[in-house]
Amino acid sequence: MGSSPYADASDSLPTPSTPAGRDGLAALLERPGRAVIALDFDGTLAEIVPDPEQARAHERAVPALAALAPKVASVAVITGRPAGVAVRYGGFAGVPGLEHLVVLGHYGAERWDAATGSVRAPAPHPGVAAARAELPGFLDGIGAWHGTWIEEKGRAVAVHTRRATDPQAAFDALREPLAALAARHGLVLEPGRMVLELRPPGVDKGVALSEYVRECGAQTVLYAGDDLGDLAAYTAVDKLRSDGMAGLLVCSGNEVTELAERADLLLPGPAQLADFLSALARRLSRP
Repeated sequence: MGSSPYADASDSLPTPSTPAGRDGLAALLERPGRAVIALDFDGTLAEIVPDPEQARAHERAVPALAALAPKVASVAVITGRPAGVAVRYGGFAGVPGLEHLVVLGHYGAERWDAATGSVRAPAPHPGVAAARAELPGFLDGIGAWHGTWIEEKGRAVAVHTRRATDPQAAFDALREPLAALAARHGLVLEPGRMVLELRPPGVDKGVALSEYVRECGAQTVLYAGDDLGDLAAYTAVDKLRSDGMAGLLVCSGNEVTELAERADLLLPGPAQLADFLSALARRLSRP
């Protein structure tokens, strides 16, 4: 097991850097039964790895969520991955304490409920299959095949540049051509950390988060993410706060400046986020 800065069982919590964030944390601590905890998966609960198929939840993340979930209204994982894949890679199924966990996959297009163990999803967008079939020749035709690779995600398809000689240069060079390819098939392009994903329009983490928070009747929401795809969820929390709800925005890592600058609380990465969730659970266990 890795070492933890909270190994002494302290329940001290870091202080958010913004007034809105401090209010959000205070509201969560005061009324945990009306709070939703929502989190991204890759880069937030799991470390970013060169091969996304090898990503797994940090060793302290699931125990932290299991300790926290019974004390709040709901815990949800909102991810661009297929819901079933996130459940497997996260190790979320059958965990005591996570009997009511919800995983919203494909930016909310899919939903897995721990209570039933099943995934609900609409029919796939036909443009995804068309774009997937075209991608190998498309990348070869623009000289971008070497060092990039395609990840099939069922309801989306992604092109990764992390293995390229110059990952950022490959990412920048591909962004405009892939946006045009996506548009041609009725899709949108979602940029991430050295990955460009082609997916159907009309779904994003902000829409998924807002709908889920309202479904739960929450008064407070905590959202934690690490990447560009989480900006929509941040914007949703800002909107909910403007409507009178309390909210706390947490950023895991600082690789994505746009996200880190908007966060109320910046943590170095998934290990520290897991420790924060553990400390939060311990604080809520006080008599």
